[in-house]
Amino acid sequence: MKELPIHIQLDPKSGKTLYEQIYEYIRDEIRAGSLLQNEKLPSSRFLAEYLQVSRTTVDMAYGQLVAEGYLEARPKRGYYVCAPDNLYEIAVKPSETEMKYTAAKEQTSYLYDFSPNAIDMSFFPYATWKKITKNILVDAKSSMFALGEPQGDIELRTTICRYLHGSRGVNCEPEQIIIGAGNDFLLLLLEKILGRHTPVAMENPTYVRAYKIFRSFAYPVSLIPMDENGIRVDVLRQTDARVAYVMPSHQYPTGVSVPIGRRLELLKWASEEEGRYLIEDDYDSEFRYKGKPLPSLQASDTDGRVVYIGTFSKAIAPAIRISYMVLPYPLLEKYREQCGFFSSTVSRIDQTILNEFIRDGYFERYLNKMRKQYRIKHDILMNELKPFEQFFKISGGNAGLHILLTDRQGRSEEELAALAKDAGIKVYCMGAFRMEEAEKQTQEDGQKESEPATMILGYGALSPEEIREGTAILRKVWC
Repeated sequence: MKELPIHIQLDPKSGKTLYEQIYEYIRDEIRAGSLLQNEKLPSSRFLAEYLQVSRTTVDMAYGQLVAEGYLEARPKRGYYVCAPDNLYEIAVKPSETEMKYTAAKEQTSYLYDFSPNAIDMSFFPYATWKKITKNILVDAKSSMFALGEPQGDIELRTTICRYLHGSRGVNCEPEQIIIGAGNDFLLLLLEKILGRHTPVAMENPTYVRAYKIFRSFAYPVSLIPMDENGIRVDVLRQTDARVAYVMPSHQYPTGVSVPIGRRLELLKWASEEEGRYLIEDDYDSEFRYKGKPLPSLQASDTDGRVVYIGTFSKAIAPAIRISYMVLPYPLLEKYREQCGFFSSTVSRIDQTILNEFIRDGYFERYLNKMRKQYRIKHDILMNELKPFEQFFKISGGNAGLHILLTDRQGRSEEELAALAKDAGIKVYCMGAFRMEEAEKQTQEDGQKESEPATMILGYGALSPEEIREGTAILRKVWC
């Protein structure tokens, strides 16, 4: 392979990030005709070692060049110049529009993104997934390409049923399970099942996407405050809610795990009146680092009041887009009456692949590997945050993929986020998940937050080295 003639002189004091300097150098070389179409560039690992920068920095530069059409990423082969031969005729000096675009891009580019939603895909068993897919397609019969059952294939529902009972204590039959392409679709079905304008209660702060979906149904939404044990049932009783949406095993984003006493209070509330239900969103229960995963709320339900929702997006991959819902029998009858005509939104081929992935033990082995990897990252982050303890209260550990830092110095979330952004770090504010703050933001100018500033640091997609480097930068600007 002809290696790229690199003559970049990276300057940390130039006012431009390192990735921008790499990006601009390669872009200008392509425009000048020094790099020709189909010429291969060094791997990101090689270039990172050569320039003595992190691999993430090079990946960001390559990613921008791919996005703009200068490079092409070929799977398992690397990066190639894909610009047309006559591109060198274009003036290297950027246009006014390009300068505005670059300025806007600079404002949103980060060295490290502590996203609480991202996961690590570097350990995904791609070879196993490909092997299963190949075998299924080779042996595929015409029936696999038929429409299939509205609730999902019975084979996958049976496998999910066994998995949920063994791992989460969920008591159900395959006929109670509905498979859908993501939680959004399942919540849309619930709107048809529960009826229009059903009053709903949600924890506050809460999962914003679910909140927006319920509001799109024209559901009256009551926002219920939380304490150290989760949603406050005493406040819930003061509302006219018929349904409560909760995340008892690991509340998002606070990380609170609801103890058995509060769980029984919730079940009692649901059982006190006909037509009351609890929607249990069990989005990341697989990732707990001390002890076994907590039993589901549905496992304690003896009156058929809990709608259990789960997904494989966190545990396997976001692109899988396969979620499932367990309906209590009274709601199952309503589903068949009012929604039985809806076709399944998940390809039967994808269902078959997932079924074999779980049934043959690959899923369990992958989960065990990821628990180990996330535990390592969790422990590294908690260790790196020890110098922060004088300035922040640290909470939300031992489960999930994010940690909470609550400020002790009286600073605002906006101030902390701005300091991090200026240093090239993206963090997330708890205020974005407090729905009442979103509703009040257009009211009184200068109104202060009633809650102390709390920042969310996710670590799922970051490498151990990136966690160390990112927290070191945050320590300089926050502590």
